[in-house]
Amino acid sequence: MLNFKYRKVRFCYLCFVLCALCLASGCATITDFPKGFLGISTKVLEDNRKDAIVKTFNQGYIACYDNVTATLKRMGAYVYAKNDLKKLIAVYVSRTDTTPVGIFFKEIDAANTQIEVSSPSKYGKETIANRIFNALEGKEEEPKDVSK
Repeated sequence: MLNFKYRKVRFCYLCFVLCALCLASGCATITDFPKGFLGISTKVLEDNRKDAIVKTFNQGYIACYDNVTATLKRMGAYVYAKNDLKKLIAVYVSRTDTTPVGIFFKEIDAANTQIEVSSPSKYGKETIANRIFNALEGKEEEPKDVSK
């Protein structure tokens, strides 16, 4: 019987800790809190989208998306989230540099796609944008793995 009470107390303590974490999250939404807690939230990328580096390319959305995905793979960026509804790929600059960078796609028409590269870090945003934009323009140098 003592063991049962101990489990009950431990469960109540766990509930208290989780509630405290939820309240401490401030203005985070209920759906964003678990993502932020796990380190996979894209909210900061969406919030910094107003300062994104933007460029339009003469490629359809699917071709552009596939080319960006291939470029990210070649450069060693770590993709931690994809959202088809928001047309977003969220990456860390590398497996060792966990600077978050968001790549948003906007389909202008069947043959043109706009890409917005967003990040709270100027370095992360510029590094990823330059590599992606150069690759889409055919100016890509020998791929350098940024994770080293």
